[in-house]
Amino acid sequence: MTAANLARAIDDPEDDEARAEMLMAAAFAGIGFGNAGVHLPHGMSYPVAGMVRDFRPPGYPGDHALAPHGMAVILNAPAVFRWTAPTNPELHLYAARLMGADTRGAAPDDAGEVLAGAIIDIMRKTGMPNGLAALGFTAADVDKLVEGTIPQHRVTKLSPKPATPGDLRQLFLDSMVIW
Repeated sequence: MTAANLARAIDDPEDDEARAEMLMAAAFAGIGFGNAGVHLPHGMSYPVAGMVRDFRPPGYPGDHALAPHGMAVILNAPAVFRWTAPTNPELHLYAARLMGADTRGAAPDDAGEVLAGAIIDIMRKTGMPNGLAALGFTAADVDKLVEGTIPQHRVTKLSPKPATPGDLRQLFLDSMVIW
């Protein structure tokens, strides 16, 4: 529902059908998050949002730096899902199909890239920044980003693959520039 309607709702705020579908998608997502939880992209988002220095997203008050939660989450998602795909390629390909990706002929080894591509497609259609670097982060920030992620056990421990500090470091580096 989100893949089919998010860009429409952003491009045309008067598109009541797309907006209604997004309301339903948000409700379903909340139910899903409440039952199954979330994992690394969310855990990684907290230090991103907390450490942003100068970024001011369009459409938000410009009186202080801000990385909205959804933005802070999605900027880490392509790298994370490339990394977690080997744990369950079929599930990652299923998620990509739900997002509208053509998965015909995709091998299990392709799952992470296919899902990341579907996420990136939506990011580009909705005007998301091209990675953490677009928010002003550099490789010099990565150790502090990792340090801020480690305590987020409530969500990071739900990852299908345990993430070491070294893994998190590489995921943040891979999230600096996405396309």
